[in-house]
Amino acid sequence: MPSASALRIQIEHTLERHFPAALTPVPRTIREAAPTGIPEVDRLLDGGLPVGAISELTGPESSGRTSLALAFLAGRTQEGRVCAWVDAGDTFDAESAAANGVNLKHLLWVRCQSRGPQRRVFEAGVESAGPIACGKENAKPWTRLDQALRATDLLLQAGGFSALVLDLGSTAPEHGCRIPLATWFRFRQAADRTRCSLLVLAQEPFAQSSAAVVLECSPLRPETHNQTVLSSSTYQVRSGRQRFTPSIAGPRKPPASTWSATCAGQCEDRA
Repeated sequence: MPSASALRIQIEHTLERHFPAALTPVPRTIREAAPTGIPEVDRLLDGGLPVGAISELTGPESSGRTSLALAFLAGRTQEGRVCAWVDAGDTFDAESAAANGVNLKHLLWVRCQSRGPQRRVFEAGVESAGPIACGKENAKPWTRLDQALRATDLLLQAGGFSALVLDLGSTAPEHGCRIPLATWFRFRQAADRTRCSLLVLAQEPFAQSSAAVVLECSPLRPETHNQTVLSSSTYQVRSGRQRFTPSIAGPRKPPASTWSATCAGQCEDRA
């Protein structure tokens, strides 16, 4: 009885005139990466988050996913690149983002819930008008999610954004799982065409095969100053999926890494 290798060669010879190399594996693609600003995470990802692809940062509350996204946006905006944050749950804190190094003048903040017309924000220490609001007070969760997806679609199709964060961290997994796969496929195609890094913050992965990178974030321990004030937190990041990684022979990397983030108040004191 012929072996599997012999059968494969025979089939390839039979199909080579119609389908060249029909059973030959496609070489893995090495995609351009942008550093996250966190050395431990960059080493885990072979350089950083992929450009022109979807990256999912998953985990529970206080797991470091937002701090990781802010560190990535800080590097992008400090280079003069324009970024966007689509806030499905109205939980984004502009002052904390500025304390973490994000240049708010290069950040478009899209809120999907309005809590009142008098709310104001501060950009680089200057009081300015409130961000763009695309929802109504006490809107239903699925309504806010639909508005966030529509806003993300418009921004991706428009182009011109180096990075875009779709914050679904406060969205229940049962609602996020209702997002059609066709939506994620359209986001992936648009991100690749416009060379935009799309970061999705959620409790669980939703994009499935459309995501190039899935990072599972989890908290490890908080660190306090004089046992009264929270000074920093240590997090663990585990690589759940990496589609665009080079096949290089050598020692295998650990599947997880740890890193620490300083609290916003400590950042402001040092500044």
